[in-house]
Amino acid sequence: MTQHILAYLHVLAIAILVGKVVFLSFVTAPILARALDTESFTRVVRQLFPRYYALGMMSAVIGWATITALGIQRGLGPFDLVSSGLWLGILAIENYCRTPLTPQMNELSDRLKENLARGINTPLIQQRRDSLHRLTIRLNSAVLAMGLCLLGLI
Repeated sequence: MTQHILAYLHVLAIAILVGKVVFLSFVTAPILARALDTESFTRVVRQLFPRYYALGMMSAVIGWATITALGIQRGLGPFDLVSSGLWLGILAIENYCRTPLTPQMNELSDRLKENLARGINTPLIQQRRDSLHRLTIRLNSAVLAMGLCLLGLI
């Protein structure tokens, strides 16, 4: 019975992880970008992303804990070890995106906005902010790929 509950929680963690990435990337963000003005979009995104990454971190912790417990019960086979490593990688990416990366992007965006209000052109700040944004997209894609790999390892 315990093994079934752990397996269910593991699959649920994968579903939440993959679902959050797909829903935000392909549904929520495009709709918000089209429907909201820049100021409103910024406010919503700044509220949304810390929670988005926290949900990914919670999924990763639950996924790692359940696959580790299942692995111990089964004798820690290669699929358990690979899955455990993927979950830890996801946790690291989600934590990095939530903690230093998002605040850095927000700070650069604020500086850009202040400079534009003063009529100051700051292409280096814009380039750095755009570079960080591209990094978040790549990391988000990596999390999705890792989640799909976890799905294949079930």
